[in-house]
Amino acid sequence: MRIDGPREVKLIFEESVPGRTGFSLPPLDVPAVEVAEVLPEDLLRTRKPELPEVSEVDVVRHFTRLSERNHGVDSGFYPLGSCTMKYNPKINEDIAALDGFTGLHPYQPEGTVQGALRVIYELQNYLSELMGMDAFTLQPAAGAHGELTGLMLIKAYHRDRGQSDQKQEIIVPDSAHGTNPASAAMCGFKVVEVPSDERGNVDVAALKTVVSERTAGLMLTNPNTLGLFEENILEIADIIHAAGGLLYYDGANANAILGITRPGDMGFDVVHLNLHKTFAAPHGGGGPGSGPVGVKADLIPYLPVPRVQYDGEVYHLDYDHPKSIGKVKGYCGNFLVALKAYAYIRQMGSSGLRAVAENAVLNANYLLAKLQDYFDLPYRRRCMHEFVISGSRQKAHGVKTLDMAKRLLDFGVHAPTIYFPLIVEEALMIEPTETESKETMDQFITIMAQIAREAQENPEVLKQAPRNLPVRRLDEAAAARHPNLKWQGRGA
Repeated sequence: MRIDGPREVKLIFEESVPGRTGFSLPPLDVPAVEVAEVLPEDLLRTRKPELPEVSEVDVVRHFTRLSERNHGVDSGFYPLGSCTMKYNPKINEDIAALDGFTGLHPYQPEGTVQGALRVIYELQNYLSELMGMDAFTLQPAAGAHGELTGLMLIKAYHRDRGQSDQKQEIIVPDSAHGTNPASAAMCGFKVVEVPSDERGNVDVAALKTVVSERTAGLMLTNPNTLGLFEENILEIADIIHAAGGLLYYDGANANAILGITRPGDMGFDVVHLNLHKTFAAPHGGGGPGSGPVGVKADLIPYLPVPRVQYDGEVYHLDYDHPKSIGKVKGYCGNFLVALKAYAYIRQMGSSGLRAVAENAVLNANYLLAKLQDYFDLPYRRRCMHEFVISGSRQKAHGVKTLDMAKRLLDFGVHAPTIYFPLIVEEALMIEPTETESKETMDQFITIMAQIAREAQENPEVLKQAPRNLPVRRLDEAAAARHPNLKWQGRGA
């Protein structure tokens, strides 16, 4: 979305006109009851609620104008690194909106929900095949919830072997997603950091020094958070397994490997996926997530219950798993998100999913090749589906990465992830995904080149950005610490 100049949008309260209404109710056809007769006095209002008095068309126009100021994948380029903001096919939304799915009740008898149970069962099998795992659960509600579930499975595995007192440490790379150490700590593990080497890999020599009999596991994503494939992944797996630990795969970056390689073949024992990223279901403000967890055979007994099973005739919910970690979410997870992913996988097929990864990697490397002349590149390697550049060159002119991110908004482009991973100074993490055209990427390259020139020739333009949006630069610290979210009313 490109806004050529600020256009005032009043608060809905400011559009209120006394006596105006957008609805009418039929005459009361039941006996009237005074509220004071049924509610305690201390719960009764002493004055009418301050609600806006507006017509239906006022409401529609107000919220339509507001919606035009939102940015999303449907309205523009959204290269948010690590989040895989790909276009979401609308056919998947249509399928998830079918009455036969939306009208289900979680307490219906199993015989009346065979179609839904089949979707769950088959999706679990598809994900197992794609990731090289032996079984999956769809219960976790999102990625971080999947991490917590996976770590609970690792803890249950070691406990069942009488090693829970010994296996107390989870190793996490210094480039990891922040949820990795947070999830490990929440699960009761001690977090041990391992540094990256000069090529952006896990430093194998350093890893050997921190691995011990206390190691319960290593959390890793591959490609890693720098957008680089771990060149020593098989050796890393051997090191962790030799210490009796398990290897956990953070699936945030799975979009780069679909149909090409599998975590199970790399040596991973547990994996979580983000269906709302990799398999094209809206996420962030667009809807709930889903973070299924897959495991190798040794960890199947600990999966959450119920598990959907098929006996050759009917699908049913199986609770008979005494070593299970129990439920991690009500019922079978966020079913409609899983349904969208199921539709996406069936639509793409194996060759289509491989093409997703190939095009995502191609797009990222195209952008990287075109932008490296304008920005510093901390790791000069072929990237996977995303890459990290540094604004340290622009910082020398007094321009921060934040300034460049704000300037991008003026061009109708959502800013990439900034200041992450933390090991890269003034980091910008860019992920174009496979759904963007060469024309869109060329336009982005032109914009980024202009911003790089502005940083050198006219840095004040960037420091004042965004310049042509309704909301200008905010004091972000003040907005976070002292948010003003309450309408005070007329004359307040």
